[in-house]
Amino acid sequence: MKITDALLAEHVVFHNLFDHVERALPMLKTAAEIRSLAGLVQSLLKAHSDVEEELLVQPLDHCLEQIGHCETFHQEHQEIDDNLKRVQTARNLKLARACLMAAVVSSRKHFDKEERIVFPLAARLLKSRTLTDLGKAWMKQSNCTMG
Repeated sequence: MKITDALLAEHVVFHNLFDHVERALPMLKTAAEIRSLAGLVQSLLKAHSDVEEELLVQPLDHCLEQIGHCETFHQEHQEIDDNLKRVQTARNLKLARACLMAAVVSSRKHFDKEERIVFPLAARLLKSRTLTDLGKAWMKQSNCTMG
């Protein structure tokens, strides 16, 4: 399996999680409930982001820099992280809800950009064998974190 296929499959799972968050968020009654849900999203996104950064973005950093997207991608990750951290410190239901929703919306936009720019760039610039080797590395890392 190519790394881009693996990461795209993870994106599909995240979109389902984001759908759930968007449905559940209006019904949650306390900031603590929202913090709990945000903690789950934060934990899963961090694992995904760390692997994606190490196995795909770093090898393409110089290319993303040339087309003016490197800094943008890092800023988007930071924006998502910041919103998820704000949820954890929010004592007010409205603020916690707004921060979690902002993180979900930013994540969806970021995933879309990765799928339109980073994945096709990887397919054009990296050899098929390299993408498959990176997919194997992803599998090893996933097994380590699952087991």
